[in-house]
Amino acid sequence: MTAVAARTAARIDKREFGQLADGRPVHEYRLDDGRGLQLAVLDYGAIVSGLWVPDRLGRSANVVLGFDNLRDYELRNPFFGVVAGRYANRIAGARFSIDGREYRVDANDGEHCLHGGAAGFGRQLWQAEPQLQGGVASLLLRYTSADGEMGFPGRLAVAVRYTLDGNAGWRIDYEARSDQPTLCNLTSHGYFNLAGRGTALDHELQLFASRSTEADAQGIPIAHRPVDGSRFDFRAPRRVGDAEVFDHNWVLDHPHDGRMHRAARLVCPTSGRALELHTTEPCVQFYAGAYLDGSLRGSNGEHYVRGAGLCLETQHAPDSPNRPAGPDWPSTLLRPGDFYRSSTLHRFFSVDAER
Repeated sequence: MTAVAARTAARIDKREFGQLADGRPVHEYRLDDGRGLQLAVLDYGAIVSGLWVPDRLGRSANVVLGFDNLRDYELRNPFFGVVAGRYANRIAGARFSIDGREYRVDANDGEHCLHGGAAGFGRQLWQAEPQLQGGVASLLLRYTSADGEMGFPGRLAVAVRYTLDGNAGWRIDYEARSDQPTLCNLTSHGYFNLAGRGTALDHELQLFASRSTEADAQGIPIAHRPVDGSRFDFRAPRRVGDAEVFDHNWVLDHPHDGRMHRAARLVCPTSGRALELHTTEPCVQFYAGAYLDGSLRGSNGEHYVRGAGLCLETQHAPDSPNRPAGPDWPSTLLRPGDFYRSSTLHRFFSVDAER
């Protein structure tokens, strides 16, 4: 039998988390839905620094990787919990063209641009506004990216809202607008471990995707391929395992119609914690944490080893700006007067013990 957490009133607490190297203070906001789900967020990088979820017995644990101090987030963070942008994932050659004009952006991944560059959105201080309305806790974060920041054109005003919906759900809503034609592709880069400790290698993953994106050794797309008969076939639940290095894009089967659709299901058999991911985005990047090497010590005191956490990043396909826009490569171009909008929902639940 699954334990049910006692219900209390939703609340939001705020504390100072530290100071950046330039002296600016950083705060952590903890959202509590009053039913067992808690979310901690920094106004630096819009980072999700903690997410507490009950297991099948009602025992709570933090299920995302993170640090207990600001210095590690500033100097050593492999994108734990950040909002990645202005362009999540890779742009080949750190260049693209809009209306015949070429733009060169920050090359922070070899010759390519990754997650918006070395000073992308995950390394910026956001403005935070906690909100309690109708018993629902949410945090609105705003950041304005200057024209030319990391080489991207246009002044981009971004708003990200984290909401605990009171039904074991954590929702993210993104919105952005620009005063010039630019690119926008945002995602949350959380590393999940539903066990709360150890590794996520025994987790069972299901991806609702019939195609994955073949990529070269540097993660640059070649083409979308059917997953049939390949190691990329997660259409039925599969153990993540400890033998595969996954850091690839999957093209979701649902239509890209602005509505929320199911993208993934993740289950930890030992704890009973489970997650269903729903999104308006056309793709998800699954990264199995293969490059964690034990050198980073997390907020739970553990050294994060290979597979300590895995990422399910809802987004557009990598390098879309350098592909002809169409059904396979939806455009990431944002023009003045238009709005970028995207939503992703994480719904948590519990499953019975293995028989």
